Amino acid sequence: MALVVSDMSISLDGYVTGPNDSRENPFGDGAGTLHDWLFDASTEADRALLDAAVVGTGAIVMGRRSFDKCVDMWGENGPLGGLPCFVVTHREPPARCPSVYRFVHDGAAKAIELATEAAGERAVGLHGATVLQQALPLGLVDEIFVHVVPLLIGGGTSLFATLGSAITLERLDAVVTPAATHLRYRVVN
Repeated sequence: MALVVSDMSISLDGYVTGPNDSRENPFGDGAGTLHDWLFDASTEADRALLDAAVVGTGAIVMGRRSFDKCVDMWGENGPLGGLPCFVVTHREPPARCPSVYRFVHDGAAKAIELATEAAGERAVGLHGATVLQQALPLGLVDEIFVHVVPLLIGGGTSLFATLGSAITLERLDAVVTPAATHLRYRVVN
């Protein structure tokens, strides 16, 4: 069965976007370097982590806000070159939408169920703070992989803002590069 993995770049103070994020400014104010490690993959270790994530992912679950902000940037093939993307939403899809996106109106749990079926043996990647915040308390997340960038944003979207209770994690790996500290944890249920 596919692992469900949240794989996100965050600032040292825990933000995945800066303030005032929008379609025109998807990463928010002050967060322009948050994904530099990903786009540049400047060291062999950064490249290996990126390659493993891309090859190991079979489907993606994201929130509607992430979709709305980034669909133009990703283009017709979505964020990972044609993988199915399940968008958790209460609204109808836009009239013109790339076919890789499937809109799920029954919540994060249903989207993860559908993505797990689509992913086969590969992982389901969670994209966006809201989806993680919905799935984690339900026990639907197997691993959390954060790429801590040496940046303090001071506001924006916090990755773990609304969990409601403590979640125990077991560290599986830690890789330090000049661009980020890559930390992988297993969620202990």
